[in-house]
Amino acid sequence: MRRITRTIRLACTIAVAGALLAGCGLSDGTKDGEGAVAGMNMQGAAERADAMLYETVGAIKPEIEWVHYTTTTGSCDVTRYWNVMTVISPQRRGNFLGVVESFWKASGYRIKTVNPSKDRPAIYATSPDGFGISVLFGHEGQAFFEVTTPCVDESKVAAPTKVANGRTYEGDIPTPNVRSDFWSAETPAPGVAPSS
Repeated sequence: MRRITRTIRLACTIAVAGALLAGCGLSDGTKDGEGAVAGMNMQGAAERADAMLYETVGAIKPEIEWVHYTTTTGSCDVTRYWNVMTVISPQRRGNFLGVVESFWKASGYRIKTVNPSKDRPAIYATSPDGFGISVLFGHEGQAFFEVTTPCVDESKVAAPTKVANGRTYEGDIPTPNVRSDFWSAETPAPGVAPSS
C-alpha cells in the first residue's frame, strides 16, 4: 500500500512539474486562431510524443530497458509517461542526462531547466513544435521520461502501439531491476554530463 501511495505521489509531482514547465500554456508550437496546433488532434499529438521518446531512447547507448507507464489527458493536451527499468547508478546519472541533453540539443530542442541535484536530477526541454519533454530521477533512482503536448484539437487517445523494449509487468511497475554493465556501474564514467 505504501508503495502504491509513493507511486501515485510521484506521478502527481511529475505531472505538476511537467504542467508548470512544459504544459500547453507554455508551448512554443505554431498555433491556429483557436489555440490548437494547426491540423493536429490529441491522438496525433500522442503519436508525436511517442516518436519523441523512441528517438530519445534510441540515442542512448548502451541501450536501456524502458516500459510505457501511463497517459493523462487534459482539455486539449496529452501527457505520456515512460519508466526506465535499467538501473542507472548515482555515479552514471550525469552521463545518462548528458547523453539525453546532447541528443535533444542536436534535435533542436530548447533546454529550459537542468536540475543537477544528486537526489533527483532532471532536464526539462521544449521541442521546436512546442512539445515539453523531460527526464528525471525519482523514487529509488528510477528514471522517468515525460512528454506533454501543446494544446491541440480534442479527440480520443489510444494507448501507444509500439511495444516497449522492457519486460511486461502485471500490476504496478517495480523500481529499476535490469542491470547494465555500463549504466549500473558504481564508478564514474568519463564523457558527457549535462550542462548546469
